[in-house]
Amino acid sequence: MADQVVAGARDPDVDVEVRVRDALAATADDLLWCDGFILGTPENFGYMSGGLKLFLDRVFYDCVDKIDGKAYALFVRAGNDGRGAIDSVQRILKGLNVREVQAPLLFAGEFDETRLPECRELGLTLAAGLEAGMF
Repeated sequence: MADQVVAGARDPDVDVEVRVRDALAATADDLLWCDGFILGTPENFGYMSGGLKLFLDRVFYDCVDKIDGKAYALFVRAGNDGRGAIDSVQRILKGLNVREVQAPLLFAGEFDETRLPECRELGLTLAAGLEAGMF
């Protein structure tokens, strides 16, 4: 899923700089640098991954009041319904006052590879929106 999101963001018809970071390697500087961002996570025990939670914990106070209004999108791979993972991420990002520009992309239940183009579209949509000044 993440590879397809990145491929969409790096579409040759869109001119934006894309920085890809693993949750454990990402820093507050990455969020301060960008104009918009996409987060992805598996659902673990009805919650976001521990890595994403650790990232958000580490960057929250360095970014609060500094990234207001930045565009973001979210994708989730869930074995259950995904609602807990989505809600937990959205709750923290609400505190950062960032702007969700597309409903979260959720792959719940058995993995369906035919839906992977939706991941590419997610990356492309955010990148094209940033390039066009929509976000």
